Amino acid sequence: MQGGLNPEARINGRSLPFYVQVVRSIKDGFPDLHLHAFSPQEVQFIARQDDIREATVIAALQEAGVGSMPGTAAEVLDDEVRRILCPEKINSAQWLEIVETAHRLGMPTTSTMLSGHIETPAQQMRHLGLLRSLQYRALSRGDRGLTEFIVLPFVGQEAPKPLRRRVGRDQPILADALKLMAVARVFLGNAIANHQPSWVKLGLDGATEALTWGCNDIGGTLMEEHITSMAGAQGGTCMEVADLVSAIESIDRPARQRDTVYNLVSAMEVQPVSDR
Repeated sequence: MQGGLNPEARINGRSLPFYVQVVRSIKDGFPDLHLHAFSPQEVQFIARQDDIREATVIAALQEAGVGSMPGTAAEVLDDEVRRILCPEKINSAQWLEIVETAHRLGMPTTSTMLSGHIETPAQQMRHLGLLRSLQYRALSRGDRGLTEFIVLPFVGQEAPKPLRRRVGRDQPILADALKLMAVARVFLGNAIANHQPSWVKLGLDGATEALTWGCNDIGGTLMEEHITSMAGAQGGTCMEVADLVSAIESIDRPARQRDTVYNLVSAMEVQPVSDR
């Protein structure tokens, strides 16, 4: 669960109580639900609204019932890129600090890279290096740290015109995304065990191909998605379980259901798409 940065989302003039109430309302209704919520950008926003530390925000959300944090808003962890691509967002050091704070507090996170826009291969490798170092520190402390790495290819169809002209295309280049996934798998080694493509951005066929380039997780069904679809992505906004299972089995891989932090739930026993 992620949302916008709404300065009006307050209770008695403060932001954190509003978000804590949202979390508690969800957990009261669905106590067994694992809540994967609030990016580093949102954590910083809440902290700045209330003039408190990010650690205070994370701890309060965790106590209310948040189980893990999405590692989005990372884009590319290079501030030269970020000044052009996302100048309004947190910088690289702030993203890393908030994510590491979550790890220290016992909250696992995911990690991402928005690729295929204005960044260079050297900047991509710097991003991967920072994630690997972050994970090594987490593992050395005995923390779970980063549960997965996700390549998010840039969709530029509805991007601001100056950026769209600079990128020079509207849709991701599958070959480039696949190469980056393969490099990430080799470079990150055993540090981050799970790698996921984005079927929203690459389409299901592209995501299936990614399973032969280093990815071991095709992703989830999603309940709702706005950001990528509004940018002009063509992969869709939701997926049936049977479609995901069929895609996995089409390349002779076993389909397994996992929870948010990669505990095995069960083997998938889903009727094939062609037989529905």
